[in-house]
Amino acid sequence: MSTSQKPDRHMLEVLVCPVTKARLSYDAQAQELVSKAAHLAFPIRNGIPIMLVNEAREVD
Repeated sequence: MSTSQKPDRHMLEVLVCPVTKARLSYDAQAQELVSKAAHLAFPIRNGIPIMLVNEAREVD
């Protein structure tokens, strides 16, 4: 992933889970935002977080 495609850190700090409104943790290796409260991981594609529930994957 090139530098221009990395998500903006400030943007990641203000995003919350669309289901629970809880904070998200950033998994740089998987390029996902993880909601521990909802047990969902939202993908980041080309530096853009995809915050749609139907695009998220379930996590333990």
